[in-house]
Amino acid sequence: MIIKNTTVVSDYESVAEDTCIVIENEEIIEIGKWDEVKDRYKNHEILDGRGKCFMPGLIDCHTHTGQQLLKGLVLDAKPIIWTRIMLPFESTLDPDKMKFMAELSALEMIKSGTLGFIDAGSYFMEEACKVYEKSGLIGAVTASTMDDPSLPESVRTTTEEAVQVLDDLYDKYNGDRIKIYYSLRALNNCSDELIEKVFDHAKERETFVMSHMNEYQNEIDGIIERSGKRPYEFLESFGLLSEKFIGAHSLILSEEEIEIIKKHNIKICHCPFSNSGKAVPQTPELLKEGIAIGFGSDGAAHGGLSLWNEMKIFRSIMNIYHGVPNNIYNVMPAEDLLKMASYSGYSMLDEKGGKVEKGYKADLIGINLETAALMPTGNLLHTLIESVNACNVSDMIVRGKIVMKDREVKTLNEEEILAKAKKYMSECY
Repeated sequence: MIIKNTTVVSDYESVAEDTCIVIENEEIIEIGKWDEVKDRYKNHEILDGRGKCFMPGLIDCHTHTGQQLLKGLVLDAKPIIWTRIMLPFESTLDPDKMKFMAELSALEMIKSGTLGFIDAGSYFMEEACKVYEKSGLIGAVTASTMDDPSLPESVRTTTEEAVQVLDDLYDKYNGDRIKIYYSLRALNNCSDELIEKVFDHAKERETFVMSHMNEYQNEIDGIIERSGKRPYEFLESFGLLSEKFIGAHSLILSEEEIEIIKKHNIKICHCPFSNSGKAVPQTPELLKEGIAIGFGSDGAAHGGLSLWNEMKIFRSIMNIYHGVPNNIYNVMPAEDLLKMASYSGYSMLDEKGGKVEKGYKADLIGINLETAALMPTGNLLHTLIESVNACNVSDMIVRGKIVMKDREVKTLNEEEILAKAKKYMSECY
């Protein structure tokens, strides 16, 4: 395949116009001008890139497939929504409902330019894996892992049962495009034994562990009451932390915890819309320390799955909280936001990605530039952050295969999925 005569945003800081991208199998094998490539790749399919830009796909580093049907039921709800709304809902899930939510999630991600994702885990995740494999997306999936005896009976498990669910999911579904990670859903709902076993089993399989971390003050207080340590200090006391740990949210961090994150090269993920009602992270400081930070939607219940929205929200939060008081006009530059939304996300998927360069996987999204919202522009990188919305995403190519072309999804039946959604609304709301 050759994407012909397009604008290429090759990474989070470089733009080239009137350029061709040559793809073979799953990789980008050349980038150049049409006159340079046309005679050497005569049998390649041509994709017209005029009026578009092609750039690295976005990576949602923290989403919840198991909460896709909670749109409209969380905003303005009384805290704590995890115990009052989300856990009760997830305790009612069945395989058919999980399959339906995965279809909705995959469709929404494709249509908004999210090419890869990390799912924080729920129940019947084998059904989600099947859908995500079919969708063409790349990602990491886990299961909800807790052994708290006070949980609802429908989701209550012993320590051994909780770990076995992860082992079974890994053995059956871990692969190239869809990986299986291990998880601790929430430290307050996990015993010391479960924490140790999850890390041990993940290490044996050389895969990642993820957990919600430092999201709420009362969550932190609960760990302090239990152990005398803050959450990251508590985990470090087990001697199990490594670069294969992802701390979702990571909002309220002490200086000691920042040092722990830096020491172990831990990856963290901020979810701007969801987090804005909880705390503002120390992101500028974390970035200066070289810590890998990605963006997450926190699932559709927290404002949808568009990372374009998350980037806009995050830039505003950073400016008003860190920029204005310190007279720093560009405290969160567009380039940093794009890096977090793609390149950093790939590190959490343990993949070489986030760039449109020779030797990288052909993971690309196309943006329709010929719209009133995006033209004219004097700086395309800035306009991507300021003005692009999900509706401007025209194409998606994953591992060299077309997943969406001119807004038409090729891997899923959009009409059928939306019909299911309409039926669900009429029956359940």
